[in-house]
Amino acid sequence: MAWYDEAVFYHIYPLGLTGAPKTNDYGEPVHRLNTLLPWIGHLKKLGFTALYIGPLFQSVGHGYETTDYRLLDSRLGTNEDLKNFVAACHEGGLRVIFDGVFNHTGRDFFAFKDIQEHREASAYRDWYCNVNFWGNNEYNDGFSYDNWGGYNLLVKLNQRNPAVRDYICDVIRFWVNEFDVDGIRLDAADVLDFEFMKALRRTADEVKPEFWLMGEVIHGDYSRWANENTLHSVTNYALHKAFYSGHNDHNYFEIAHTVQRTNGLVPAHIKLYNFVDNHDVERIITKLVNKAHYLPVHILLYTLPGIPSVYYGSEFGIEGRKERLSDDSLRPYIDLNDHADDYEQNPCTALIAALGKIHARYKDDLVRGDYRQLHLTTEQYAFARGNLIVAVNNSDGETRINVEASAGCYIGLLTGKKLNSEGGRLEIALQGSDGDIFAPCGGEEKPEVPEVPVQIPVRKAVEKPVRKEEEKRSDDQPVQKAEEKHSDEKPAQKAEEKCPVEIPDIPYDQMTVEQLQAVILDKMAKNGPVTDRMRREVMENVWQDSLVNWARSFR
Repeated sequence: MAWYDEAVFYHIYPLGLTGAPKTNDYGEPVHRLNTLLPWIGHLKKLGFTALYIGPLFQSVGHGYETTDYRLLDSRLGTNEDLKNFVAACHEGGLRVIFDGVFNHTGRDFFAFKDIQEHREASAYRDWYCNVNFWGNNEYNDGFSYDNWGGYNLLVKLNQRNPAVRDYICDVIRFWVNEFDVDGIRLDAADVLDFEFMKALRRTADEVKPEFWLMGEVIHGDYSRWANENTLHSVTNYALHKAFYSGHNDHNYFEIAHTVQRTNGLVPAHIKLYNFVDNHDVERIITKLVNKAHYLPVHILLYTLPGIPSVYYGSEFGIEGRKERLSDDSLRPYIDLNDHADDYEQNPCTALIAALGKIHARYKDDLVRGDYRQLHLTTEQYAFARGNLIVAVNNSDGETRINVEASAGCYIGLLTGKKLNSEGGRLEIALQGSDGDIFAPCGGEEKPEVPEVPVQIPVRKAVEKPVRKEEEKRSDDQPVQKAEEKHSDEKPAQKAEEKCPVEIPDIPYDQMTVEQLQAVILDKMAKNGPVTDRMRREVMENVWQDSLVNWARSFR
């Protein structure tokens, strides 16, 4: 089994964590990346085995409008700084993957600058999609072009151009040779050309044993992207959404159904990248109506099938809410010294540390063990992973769960409680907003019990639940424009009240957002009943590229 199948990931957005300026003046390098070296010890202490860090390379703003793929962003330092940082991570036992923004570049990228200067005579005119010298744009370039998400700041690369494909594959080779990186997270993988991704996979197989390609995919049949020919894994946005709404709505059926559905789509040997928050969405502690649900949410993150990942700062239980004009609160500067006492005093940090140790000790069960659902109601959920039994409770009150179990003694790895199964059944008592992981005693005297209680004491600090997925990828688009298209003043219910949209007989990429939504709902209806939640998810997705790929994902 490859290293990434067994990994526990930590995710860092470096421009935010290091407090870098919002805009790059392309001046002398400032060695902010070196301030992250102490975080390596923090990651090891919490049981993480891999780091996803990015975006890293030269850009003008948030990092996803790349200027130079071969140069560390000068706000973070120099290539030597990045080389030393990756080496230090490897020395500390951490694998490292970079953000690969290969769907689009910034306007300061050399190929685009050449088109601006030489127009039709540019050798790079075919490096981008649909460059039209009869058109224009808001920058008054005297030509138009395809972009990502409707924003001309992000110029869409022509991935079918062999020169572009070879250039990006050479970038990957450079990253391995120069920095010894272990893999890449592909930004906007759901809109990448499939033949392009196959070329990336061939390069990955060439450059380094077990070099990992993980793609950002929002909707659709994940197996279209994660398979033997394209990517090794993709982001599990379906489970991310189920994690918080399944607790806010007291509906464990949503989580269990999502697990079964994704298990049915993706072969068992392909493990999806699971997460509860990241640099694009609100912090999990902010989304949860009952913040005590932080405990069962993270138990599920570490024990359900897939590769668990924690976004920097969430191990401290910090808040992060999307704002109208800025995502800064999602990507904050953090001084690690301010959290020196959290290992002993912060129950969130103690929980993550304990789960990290459990994942390492019971790897055979949590990585290689099969998944078997044992008990399911709206408020209680129990399942087996190998020889372990996981039980969670999202109700406010105490409960008892009776599940099938092998004969003998079991011990709660988070609480130290010992239970005996009788007649092939195990009765588990849980407090409100509680959970535990039970292992056969097997002579073990000391479970991984945290030094401080793992019950998260703060409850119902949010006035109302976050019912919908928050804006996605605001790092790739102006926040204000995204919110104008996706305002709380226009809820999904109103969209559903519109007259039925006629579906034209034209290619998906020529359809409007409303027509694409109608296509997806029609396809869903042919596969079975369409629930209100399913309909709401479709109507709340306003990104055309995402909808096109969602529509194409149906078989």
